[in-house]
Amino acid sequence: QPLSPIPKLDVERYLGDWYQIAAVPQPFNIDCARDTRANYQIVGPLDIRVENTCVTYAGTVNRIVGNARVVDPVTSAQLHVSFPGVPFQDTVDGPPNYIVAHIADDYSWALVGDPLRASGFVLARSPSVTPERWAEIAATASTLGYSTCSIFTTPTSPGGAPDIRPLCVAV
Repeated sequence: QPLSPIPKLDVERYLGDWYQIAAVPQPFNIDCARDTRANYQIVGPLDIRVENTCVTYAGTVNRIVGNARVVDPVTSAQLHVSFPGVPFQDTVDGPPNYIVAHIADDYSWALVGDPLRASGFVLARSPSVTPERWAEIAATASTLGYSTCSIFTTPTSPGGAPDIRPLCVAV
């Protein structure tokens, strides 16, 4: 079954800064060594500005700015994310490739992915994650149909994961 969105995303609460604390590795962020972040800001009725940054293995900052278009106004939790010049992601219109599949009640963390679960990102408002939160994240990812051994922690400071390891052994 395709990844399902949450029943309703409060887009206003979702805006702002998020830390990537774990993810299914993707070719487009292979240069990212640590401190991967996303910032979301409204730019129109259905469009959200997306700015992703990370620190590379060379110690430089990678930055890309794109657009997230809400393609499901009923839930607001299915979006098409695009980045200029990125193959297969360079048009603002398209099918959902960013689905908010879980969000904590207090919007402190979320799990997003594509319909086929080829991508998955665990985002949090804080880089620090308690062992109890890691256990909750692992259980949620598993319930959503992800293999927790295919999701890897993202080194994040201050106080986040110190290294890269599969979520199945991170808790």
